[in-house]
Amino acid sequence: MITTSSLLARLSKRFPKRLALQYEKYIGLMAGKLPKEVGRIYLALDFEEMIFEDALAFKPDLIITHHPFVYGTRHFIKTTDERKDAFIEKVEAAGLAVYSMHTNFDEGRGGMNDALTEALDLREVKPLLGDPMARGGKLPHPMTIAEFAAYAKKRLGAEYGLLLPYGKPIVETVAIVGGGGSKGYAQAMKEGYDVFISGDMPHYTRRTIINLGYNYLDLPHEIESIFLPQMEKILLEIDPSLIIKKAPLQVQARLI
Repeated sequence: MITTSSLLARLSKRFPKRLALQYEKYIGLMAGKLPKEVGRIYLALDFEEMIFEDALAFKPDLIITHHPFVYGTRHFIKTTDERKDAFIEKVEAAGLAVYSMHTNFDEGRGGMNDALTEALDLREVKPLLGDPMARGGKLPHPMTIAEFAAYAKKRLGAEYGLLLPYGKPIVETVAIVGGGGSKGYAQAMKEGYDVFISGDMPHYTRRTIINLGYNYLDLPHEIESIFLPQMEKILLEIDPSLIIKKAPLQVQARLI
């Protein structure tokens, strides 16, 4: 067991709240009350109704998610989302506490984007100068853009992807930001990276990239499920006695 204050202080030192994007400040305690001590932690990319029973059966002292369990103020949820409001009440009635680490985890050292570059085996990794959340680095060896797309899809556990192969035919350097950071392509392009990876790309961003003649690989937001093993690793470095359960894979979109 570790005191909750000690655990959160260690996490906050590595992923301070000041790193969170100004328009996505919804981090920290989302629901319930923090216990005095933590011995059992349940990890989830998104804490949703479909995994509620699994979490409840585990009897966690704390649930830690990547995406905010409550995206907005409680008043906003109560007045705009009846179903989510009812689920929050159900979670609190069960005595569960949910704590979320979102864009502060994305940017922080050893967080989301460092984990993604590690999965890609990138070398000489560093934050982008104009976007400290994104990371850039060099591939182990040059690849054709098609080879790279297949490599990245496999390495990041994506079931599908969308490739815009309009830049250099051979790629050596890669920039990446997890989640829905498609607009970051402009900074990656400016800093000379051969290809940029992110997700949730809207139509007009896609058309702009095509017309600029750049390489972009759109992979699903769910590649951020790397949060689960990465956070488990971090937590066990803090206290090896912690008992941790990772949520089962949740339903994802599939190509048809």
